[in-house]
Amino acid sequence: MKSTLSKWCLMLSLAGGLAGCGDPPSPAQDKFQATKARAEQGEAEAQCQLAFRYIDGQGVTKDQAAAVQWLRKAADQNHAVAQFNLGGAYASGSGVPQDDAEALKWFRKAADLNNPEAQQNLGVLYAQGKGVPKDEAEAVKWFRKAAEQNYPLAQSRLAFMYANGFGGFRDPQQAHAWWNLAAGNGDPEARKNMATIEKEMSPQQVNQAIKLAQQLAEQIKRK
Repeated sequence: MKSTLSKWCLMLSLAGGLAGCGDPPSPAQDKFQATKARAEQGEAEAQCQLAFRYIDGQGVTKDQAAAVQWLRKAADQNHAVAQFNLGGAYASGSGVPQDDAEALKWFRKAADLNNPEAQQNLGVLYAQGKGVPKDEAEAVKWFRKAAEQNYPLAQSRLAFMYANGFGGFRDPQQAHAWWNLAAGNGDPEARKNMATIEKEMSPQQVNQAIKLAQQLAEQIKRK
């Protein structure tokens, strides 16, 4: 039976927003100066924090280009959050020319350091064929890595891949199970998608999918 789900309606955008470094400054100007001093001494975490002061205008005038410079310094020291956000800067063209290949490069570096946001964004780029030849199987691989870290956006996107047969074969039970986990993690659309795919599943298949979701949840807890 052909799926009634919209194939890509929720899958063609990268994770929204930026993953921040550290706590909000208070007071802003004093915190900015202290953070800048540590950043100039080469501390990667402070460099990442300083980038966000420039992004948000916390104690300094907003400056996307300066933010990218500090993100790059931290990213070059294998700071995964900085790498993820540097990838986001290239993906959106914020402070640098838009460049999908550079976005892919930095998302991959962060993904290899097990950053779930970067892993799921890498999945999106492979699914879209942006900065790299389209490869749905590779997209599934990266969505699953993030999903197994209990990242709800990746869980929902992995479910879409299984629901529509992208990346190999179609598996409604896997789709139902991953949407079940995403729904439990607050994804507002996941429960609706579960109800949609249940229409083509037998009661036995639904029960098996629920058991699978429980098993997956236990596996995630043990990691």
